[in-house]
Amino acid sequence: MISTFSRSVRTFALVALASLPAFAANYTVDGAHSRVGFGVKHMMVTTVKGDFKKFSGTVVIDDADLTKSTVKVEIETASVDTGVGKRDEHLKSAEFFDVAKFPKMTFASTSVAKAGDKLSIAGDLMLHGVTKPVTLTVEGPSKEWTNPWGQVVRGASATTKINRKDFGLSWGPVTEAGAVVVGDEVSIELELELTKVVEAPKAAEKPAEKKDEKPAKK
Repeated sequence: MISTFSRSVRTFALVALASLPAFAANYTVDGAHSRVGFGVKHMMVTTVKGDFKKFSGTVVIDDADLTKSTVKVEIETASVDTGVGKRDEHLKSAEFFDVAKFPKMTFASTSVAKAGDKLSIAGDLMLHGVTKPVTLTVEGPSKEWTNPWGQVVRGASATTKINRKDFGLSWGPVTEAGAVVVGDEVSIELELELTKVVEAPKAAEKPAEKKDEKPAKK
């Protein structure tokens, strides 16, 4: 009787522990194994693709309720790279990103919602001094695993599209034949590897030293 009761208590305790929500975990974007890319039509014929090579970000993932997760990303506009130096210099100029005046673009999430087997992350994109709402379609995050260097990592992919003119990036002449040199719609692709932030253990407090008590005088 006692043994059966004891087993029931242990079973109940295990079930209760398993049902407890996981704590939200903090991650940083691993720039060496992530990509921030974009694509835009050229002359209405082909899509030119490029990347931003310098960026950073923090992600808070609540596995118990993914809708409580948050994302923040910061990108250096001067790190734009399309593989053609002359074109990159033009993109850095005042006719496009104007990197001297607007050295960074940022994204900060405002809400997260489930969309089938994906996530829909709404947020504010600040680009070229203009802030507009955008929505990312996200695959992931993947499950955690430990890499050969002992770091806990996971991944996620995200895509969205913006109209560059909404952000004041309006340069783009039209040829005599009517071809638009640079398309208005820009596709954005994010491939992120996230590294879990491990908090350093707090140093144990040393017990207060007791002062030598002198015997009371009689």
